[in-house]
Amino acid sequence: MNRYKLQITGFSCRYFLGTLIRNKIELYSIEEEKNQLIIVINSDDYQKVKKIKTSCKIKILNRFGMEKYKYLVYKYRYLLFFFLLGLSFILFLSNIIFSVEVVHSKEEIRNLIYHDLAQYGLEKYHFVISYEKKEKIKKKILAKEKSKIEWLEIDRIGTKYVVHVEERKKKKVNTDSAPRDIIAKKDTMILSIQARNGEIVKKKYDYVKKGDIIVSGTIKNKENEVSKIRAEGQIFGEVWYKIRTEIPIHYYEEKPTGRKKKVVSLKILNKSLSFEFKKYQNYSFHETKILENPILPIRLVFEEKKETKVIKRNYNIYNIEEKALEIAESKFKKKNILLEKVLKKTLKDSKIIVDIFLKVKEDVTDYQKITDLSLREDTDE
Repeated sequence: MNRYKLQITGFSCRYFLGTLIRNKIELYSIEEEKNQLIIVINSDDYQKVKKIKTSCKIKILNRFGMEKYKYLVYKYRYLLFFFLLGLSFILFLSNIIFSVEVVHSKEEIRNLIYHDLAQYGLEKYHFVISYEKKEKIKKKILAKEKSKIEWLEIDRIGTKYVVHVEERKKKKVNTDSAPRDIIAKKDTMILSIQARNGEIVKKKYDYVKKGDIIVSGTIKNKENEVSKIRAEGQIFGEVWYKIRTEIPIHYYEEKPTGRKKKVVSLKILNKSLSFEFKKYQNYSFHETKILENPILPIRLVFEEKKETKVIKRNYNIYNIEEKALEIAESKFKKKNILLEKVLKKTLKDSKIIVDIFLKVKEDVTDYQKITDLSLREDTDE
């Protein structure tokens, strides 16, 4: 409720108090001293008090409710105006890009990316774009320059965009023609043999050890070696793994979502006021100082916020399998996993140990040079 605390001084204070009562002014508090009266009344009655003719002096000691806030705003209106104006100006400037830098050693690549960025609206003296628009621009440039660009990332650092680019490397043609065999990189069961050159000496579903020859560079006619060539091809096999995972019973994880943004924040002691439209519920951040008051505990900073997704879960022997398999799958490309099976679950201290068996399809191609070239030397003679 809006109220005023008034100090009334003068020789006729008691008479003035009677006048207030006769005017039916509600008194919430009365403190009477010699030649002084302190009362609390509501804001509507204060307007009536101002109209009463008296020789007493009336002074406002305090205000309560919205009246107090209105008074403070009015009293400090100029300070507040320039403070808000300054913050608005800083916020405005912080949302304008003053520099765009493409990081690459080749000028040709840098100029190419500068041109594409400008074409899609990302350039100097423009407003900061949203995360979604930035990702769209990145995808458009990668699609447009797919023959030249392998990878591209756009990072905002304050009022600057830094663009990191990786050029697509053209595969070098291997001119080495030394004879060789194709061998197994690991113990495996062969799933497919794609031989372009050489003699296939194993077949599909054969079990082979690491180092066994699958495609030979030694060409034979019946039992006789007729030439030594460079075997070419690719072998895919089924490889077996046993993986052990350890998962806490009380599981907690902060997983990055990939979304990030730069915001301006006003720090007052341990409190933070951020100038942003849509706030992340959970995030990690790194701050860069803009302004700092040497006397007051106030500073203005840029914060780079990275959104995170908090995962909390309590596990036991019965509900642990899905999480354990998810961790095991993360070590491989999921599409290459042929079979996964939980072998054993053990509860130890405050964690659950899970042993998992996996069958995985892998490229098991490896090579070994044919060092015995006596046949070629004999042929050349």
